[in-house]
Formats: sequence, structure tokens, C-alpha cells
Amino acid sequence: MTIPHVPVLAGEAIELLDPQPGQTVVDCTFGAGGHARLLAGRIGASGTLIAIDRDPVAAERFAELEAELTCTARFIRASFVVGLARLREEGAHADIVLMDLGMSSMQIDTWQRGFSYSYDAPLDMRMDPDLAQSAHALVNEAEPRHLETIFRDLGEERYARQIARAIVRERRHAPINSTIALVDVITRAVPAPARFFQALRIAVNDELGQLDAALPLAWDVLRVGGRLAAISFHSLEDRRVKRFLAARAQGCICPPDLPVCACGREPEAELVSRRAIAPTPGELAANPRARSARLRVASKLREDQG
Repeated sequence: MTIPHVPVLAGEAIELLDPQPGQTVVDCTFGAGGHARLLAGRIGASGTLIAIDRDPVAAERFAELEAELTCTARFIRASFVVGLARLREEGAHADIVLMDLGMSSMQIDTWQRGFSYSYDAPLDMRMDPDLAQSAHALVNEAEPRHLETIFRDLGEERYARQIARAIVRERRHAPINSTIALVDVITRAVPAPARFFQALRIAVNDELGQLDAALPLAWDVLRVGGRLAAISFHSLEDRRVKRFLAARAQGCICPPDLPVCACGREPEAELVSRRAIAPTPGELAANPRARSARLRVASKLREDQG
């Protein structure tokens, strides 16, 4: 049974972003539209919602939501890197930019797409079906060292080498075509396949590369006084968001032994919350998928000083 979509950390995001009537909001990862619906309700008829997503199913969900909205609404079917770059080229500016990272519940529950190890499905894992490489190609064609690197660096898995070798041994006999077949290979050596699936999904969709490219683009699109929020679901994402925001919140970078500041650098950002926001026990009880979510928000104080 498909689990109804529940936007993660929705109340906290709305509180910290504080959307106002007439503002422009960019939702970089529209998904099933849970956060977008709430934000659109706050900006009202005079506001503008711009939704970005590379998943064609998200475009269908947007069309359904658009009929209910009073605000001006636009959908860009693209990765958030391409979508944000397009907005920057157009000279667009936003008061709020939201990035809800990772995969959506909509993608998990569409079993045919192979994101979840809980269903027997073809190995795919592409958020955009137009991407050239699927998880099937990666599992069955990648060199053993490449697989090991993916599992170690993107899954933070200590058994990366053993599983990479097990996959190579298995595919010598026959291709690994399904999620269940891959689970079988993994669980012969370790009890839990979750991190290996995470690593393959991140690699297939270049999620970390996309995030590294998208954060500065999102900051460029954000107008002074606007707020950027990112919801991450694993430490690899959260560390990148934390470093990006912390760098922009840093002021003077002179050596500590200088008596007065010589660099003249002033912070570009103010962290709205000093620490990442985690789901409450109540939210976790209602939506267990939220357990690893972390929200970070920053306000833009000034443009890049170069």
C-alpha cells in the first residue's frame, strides 16, 4: 500500500522561513508538493511559486496542485542545478529557496523504479529516466574498485570491498537484474542492504555533485533578506550544507594575531538556527521516514563580496 505523502519537518521549515504574502518561493525539489503546498498557502494570490524537479512524475503532481493554487505558479522540469542556473540567467530573485534533498516518498513507493530494497523491481534508481546510466548498468558493468569506492564513500560502509567483490563474482555467472537479486548478494555477507542501496542511488543521480553545484546557485538567486533552507537525510548531504552556510556566515578571516581586521570581510549570511533541526518524537511516530532528516536555514545579509 502506498504511504500518503507527508512533508518532513514542515512546521519547522515554515516557522524558520517565515513566508509572507507576495513573496517569491523556489522549491528546488518539488516531489509530491507537500512543502510547496504549504508555502504557496502563505504567499497567497500575490506571491509566486517556482517548482523545480527532474522527475517527470513530479510534473504531473505539480499540474494537479496548480489547479488549487491562488498564487502564480511555474514548473521547471530539470535538475535543480539546471533549474537554478536558468533562473539566474533570467535574472530571477527569490525570497525563499527550499531544498528537500534525497529521494521522495513518491519515488520510494513507486516500486517499479527500483529505489527500495523492500520490493522486487528492476534495478533502475534514476530520478530522471533520461539519465544514461541506471543502477543496473553500474552494478553489472562498473570495475570492482569503482564499486568499492561508491560503497565506501557514498554509503560509508566498512564492508565495501567484500560486497564489491561479491557483486563481481555473482555477475560473472549471470547479470544482477533486480533489487531482490542484489539484496540476496549483499545479505549473504552483511545483514543490512540499506547503505549499499543509498550509495548506488547517490552515484546514479550524482546527488552530491548536484548539491555542490546547486548551493551557490541557490544563494545567487536568493535576494538580500531572503532565506535558504535545506533538509538533508544523511551526513554526506548535511556536512556539505553545513560547510556552505558556515563559510558564508564567517566574517573576518585575518590571522588571529593581527590587532585589527585587515581583510574587511563581513558575513554574507546569518544562521537562523545554530544547530540542525531534527524531527520531534511526535513527527517520528507519525512518519518514521523522517528519522534522519536535518534542517538548516540561513538568511542572506548581503551579496557576495567577491
